[in-house]
Amino acid sequence: MVSPTEKNAKVLQAEFDWFEAVLKMRIETYFDPKPDEPDPLGLPCPGIEADTTPYARQIIRHQFSAEERLVILLALAPCLKPNLLDIFLTRNKLYNCPFTEFGGRHQNLHNGFLPTIQTALFLLSGNNLSKRLAYHRLFDTGHVFRQRYLLDLEVPEKKAPFTTAPLCLTPEFLDRLIYDQAKDPDWGEHFPAKRLLTQMAWEDLVLMPQTREQLRELWTWSAHGHELLNHWDMGKRLSPGYRCLFYGPPGTGKTLTASLLGKSANQPVYRIDLSQVVSKYIGETEKNLEKIFQRAEQKEWILFFDEADALFGKRTQVRDAHDRYANQGTSYLLQRIENCPNIVILASNLKENLDDAFTRRFQSVIYFPIPRKKERLQLWRQSFSPASRLEKDIDIEKIAEEYEMAGGAIMNVIRYASLMAISRDTKTITMKDLNRGIQREYAKEGRTA
Repeated sequence: MVSPTEKNAKVLQAEFDWFEAVLKMRIETYFDPKPDEPDPLGLPCPGIEADTTPYARQIIRHQFSAEERLVILLALAPCLKPNLLDIFLTRNKLYNCPFTEFGGRHQNLHNGFLPTIQTALFLLSGNNLSKRLAYHRLFDTGHVFRQRYLLDLEVPEKKAPFTTAPLCLTPEFLDRLIYDQAKDPDWGEHFPAKRLLTQMAWEDLVLMPQTREQLRELWTWSAHGHELLNHWDMGKRLSPGYRCLFYGPPGTGKTLTASLLGKSANQPVYRIDLSQVVSKYIGETEKNLEKIFQRAEQKEWILFFDEADALFGKRTQVRDAHDRYANQGTSYLLQRIENCPNIVILASNLKENLDDAFTRRFQSVIYFPIPRKKERLQLWRQSFSPASRLEKDIDIEKIAEEYEMAGGAIMNVIRYASLMAISRDTKTITMKDLNRGIQREYAKEGRTA
């Protein structure tokens, strides 16, 4: 029995055979042109209309033309068939340099040829300037390659021709072509965000009644926003997406709420790593954020900006060029978030730290206060391990009444006391360890227990 991987490989091999024939014919007609010679693009492409392999499904889904398929195969070749591009390593003997019309780029860790947009334009049009101009459309922002974030076309240097952009498939599209499903993106320089996951459920989240009520609209949007925009014909009246501010002291449930929202709506939540995003270099912060927005907009991801003050703080009085560019960056974020069709959640300890222009555009502003005694008691009671037992003299109700603490701090105390019990080879939580844990948490805030 032929495995799905073998079937996909067979389809891809037929595609690369066609690609190789087109490339060989393009090179021959370019260096040895003859009158009335046929166009290499006239070579028939393999039929895949009835195929169900991952590669074929993507080609059929997007209704790609033969030219678009050649671009995809050119971008795929360095991963699957790098030897097919060795012909582009040919040097111009007259000038003792590579042929500039081939495009391409060099990378220290890859000895083969890496294509650029210039390479694709040469493959499709040769030296026919009219056709070259027509094929520019394949790399416009309005083309499906860019709209659906299938190609990652980033010009490596400012003011360089757009044709120098590397011809790279996005990781998600590459996964779909090979495996028929996209893996979660890897955190790093090219994707400075991490997915938030939780094993907890809504019943584990302890919130004040008014906070829970304020969350109702956000929950409802995550479930019915598409229906409101599309079936109620409100898309032309309402801006896309939903913007929400969570504010309040640390440890009051802002991150957990975002995680649970994504879990219940079956929408991945990605927390933006501000240490990777914010750059001292002018324009780099916006560039880093754009990578996230572009990928998120093709999915139903929820974007969570924790400690959002670093990105969305108040604009300053312009004293120098850096102030001007910082304010431009804030204006860019304002526009980018407003046009984002996703749920975007900003979290901050203080609402006053954010620029007023952002808060005016939030659909909801939700306060997460320090829990009252009732909520603190619930947190204490439900947070101990079922495997542990409390010392007889521990009065949880009294602890909840005397010590004003957020849920995160309460969990830190329980973690400390539980570890101390384990270190003594016992399952009994003592009042002495709880008191020490509480003192440790109060000391973090400069308070005395």
